[in-house]
Amino acid sequence: MAAVLDVTPENAWTALWRRLQQDRVGAVSLGIVVAYLVMILFAASGWLARGWSQEVGVPYANPAFLGDRPNLEAALQKKSQHKGVVPDLRNVDPLAPKYEEWAKRTGELKSTEPERSMTLPWGGDRWGRDVLDKAIKGSQVSIAVGVVAALCATLIGTLLGAFAGFYGRWVNDLLEWLYNVFTSIPSILLIFSLAAVLRSGAFAHLFASGIWTVVIILAFTGWTGMYRLVRAEYMKHRSREYVLAAQAIGASATSRMFVHILPNVSHVILVQLSLLVVAFIKVEVILSFLGLGVPLEMVSWGTMLSEAQTELIIGKWWQLAAVTVFMAIFLTAFSMLTDSLRDALDPKLR
Repeated sequence: MAAVLDVTPENAWTALWRRLQQDRVGAVSLGIVVAYLVMILFAASGWLARGWSQEVGVPYANPAFLGDRPNLEAALQKKSQHKGVVPDLRNVDPLAPKYEEWAKRTGELKSTEPERSMTLPWGGDRWGRDVLDKAIKGSQVSIAVGVVAALCATLIGTLLGAFAGFYGRWVNDLLEWLYNVFTSIPSILLIFSLAAVLRSGAFAHLFASGIWTVVIILAFTGWTGMYRLVRAEYMKHRSREYVLAAQAIGASATSRMFVHILPNVSHVILVQLSLLVVAFIKVEVILSFLGLGVPLEMVSWGTMLSEAQTELIIGKWWQLAAVTVFMAIFLTAFSMLTDSLRDALDPKLR
């Protein structure tokens, strides 16, 4: 009896996963990205880097791998705390006994404070905060901003591109005019202008804190690339047989746009989304470095780089090294994963 061949078509997402597993670079990159996502979830839940803002070490505490290398700043601070003799003012100031009582009480409070460590796993900053905890918490903020802003920009670009490409005519003309308005202004100038406007004037009380200012800026300025891609795909698919067949059986325009066409262009949207995540993380770092990003009470890769530039002058390089390593590993892995996804979704390479 002849063997029966299984000709069941393979699901598109199953085929994508199979091809991605066969790509070693893509598989390793996916593992690194997943590890980062797990890390920031733990940081958001408070299981990691909970005390990133606490001063647990001496100023500019050395990294543990440097051992007992001399720390001039910590030595000067310790010396300033113990130098000098308090003069006897009892015969001059009648409130001197109160001063002594207050000094005794504050001394008792200081004695209950934990002693600051001279070394930390990856060193400390100027206030003695753990650089490793800051890098983990900064990863949470920067990656969250990049991912959320990319999702918002993808939603805006997909909706506008779908309407322009599917309906055409005056809808396409109107949205093309809007697209040309946004692209006629250099993107970096538009981003800086929006950041300055949202943090001053009538909008200051609404956008003075939190990361939503950066998310709004990036989503508002970053949808244009997604719009052009989706518009072109919808113009190509709207007259194909499966869409005309859906129209013939009574499917509405909304159903044809988002039930029939959208799944067939989702691979283009997925790849562009991945590119936007990397681009938006870089823009957030630049904005925070210039003081236009996340607020001062938060930490991100950009704020750490801003602090590191002053620390380099006195030879304290470990905060720069920490943020560089964390950022370089994630962005490199995410970029390689994007390339692997593009190759796996390309029908010419199947």
